[in-house]
Amino acid sequence: MIHPTPRVRIAPSPTGEPHVGTAYIALFNYLFAKKHGGEFILRIEDTDATRSTLEFEQKVLDALKWTGLTWAEGPDVGGPYGPYRQSDRKDMYQPFAQDLLDKGHAFRCFCTPERLEQMREGQRAAGKPPKYDGLCLSYSAEEVTSRMEAGESSVVRMKIPTEGSCDFTDGVYGDVSIPWDSVDMQVLIKGDGMPTYHMANVIDDHLMKITHVARGEEWLASVPKHILLYRYFGWEAPVFMHLSLMRNADKSKLSKRKNPTSISYYSALGYLPEALMNFLGLFFVQIAEGEELLTMDELIGKFDPEALSKAGAIFDLQKLDWLNGRWLREKLSPEEFISRTLEWAMENQRLTEGLKHSQSRVSKLGDLPNLAGFLLAADVGLTPASFAGLKTSPAETLEIINTVQADIEKMIEWNVEAIDAELRAVADKLEKKLRVVTPPLFIAMSGSSRSLPLFDSMAILGRSVVRQRLKIAATVVASMVGDGK
Repeated sequence: MIHPTPRVRIAPSPTGEPHVGTAYIALFNYLFAKKHGGEFILRIEDTDATRSTLEFEQKVLDALKWTGLTWAEGPDVGGPYGPYRQSDRKDMYQPFAQDLLDKGHAFRCFCTPERLEQMREGQRAAGKPPKYDGLCLSYSAEEVTSRMEAGESSVVRMKIPTEGSCDFTDGVYGDVSIPWDSVDMQVLIKGDGMPTYHMANVIDDHLMKITHVARGEEWLASVPKHILLYRYFGWEAPVFMHLSLMRNADKSKLSKRKNPTSISYYSALGYLPEALMNFLGLFFVQIAEGEELLTMDELIGKFDPEALSKAGAIFDLQKLDWLNGRWLREKLSPEEFISRTLEWAMENQRLTEGLKHSQSRVSKLGDLPNLAGFLLAADVGLTPASFAGLKTSPAETLEIINTVQADIEKMIEWNVEAIDAELRAVADKLEKKLRVVTPPLFIAMSGSSRSLPLFDSMAILGRSVVRQRLKIAATVVASMVGDGK
């Protein structure tokens, strides 16, 4: 059933590069709101204080704005149900947690991380799925008070029924039944006082009057916890809709380990936002062959949430390339094409920064394409011959590339200084001189041993492009190790 004025939301976590899957879920919610005359809201879910940063939050906002989506309420535009950043709402959750404790729907858990890990190891060894064993449920009110007064660290967990099942109707999967004995006693409030995703999600959706929750199918198993919280609070639950995950052609889950997944990667390589949204929108509409090229308004017109497929949404990069090419050729006038090209080249000051670093390295302007063209290239054409002149062996080169690949994922900031520090740390870890570590990276980034300064080049290219070029380089060098070259 569609509410007269539906309110839907996208609630990304600012813990890394914005994923194309975020755009996929956001687009569905946007189309749903526009189709039914509702409101589309953006909320930042930053309850993971150790990984969430304002820099990543800005990347989320910038990436979603690049796609062309707009929201009626959010951390950047305000609205009547703010704040729209969960860390700014921290004090709102405590009274609700206390209400659950007072009514006996939740309890204090004093188990240490060590005790919980031992418990899980024992359950796994016995062939059982790991979940909380209910130890702290046995504590009396007096013992809980005594432990709290003694300053013992604790979390708040929700109680789960011991019999029966949670039965609900999902907007995509239809009738679903999940036994209560398969549901864990979820932590609701962490030791630092911040709510977990589950607690904050339910409270925020209720307070923001969200009528429909559309998200990835990986959250389907969490619905019983959410429905139970709605019942405990005496609130009406929204309509849940769980969308099939985006998958690679081999049906594996779309992940950055296999394919580029960052929205910023597609922006950096010169894909049009309209083409990316067109491509993602085709998962939500029924069309005849030859009708693939659709504007946002046309997607809204054809959108039908009742006809969604439960089959995985295959992220076919060749189809995206084909659609993007058609957009470039058929939807842009020559003047618009030139304007878009210049806009893309200037994105994140890529061209201007590249030219600044090129000035002292050229004898004529005609040298620029060979020197700095890699900053604009979709592919730098790496082959085994690209790495053949290095002093390091293929095995050593591969170790360097793989170590850098893993370590850049842990970086919070992405700038010249941070990259400099990280690569020096990699050199120390590998017990090599920095001048030994950098040559393979020069080639991985530019396809050449003569290029612009490495740290600056990596900063200009951006994390998502650097990640992909390192992955390609690792594949090429791994083939050399296998061939014994």
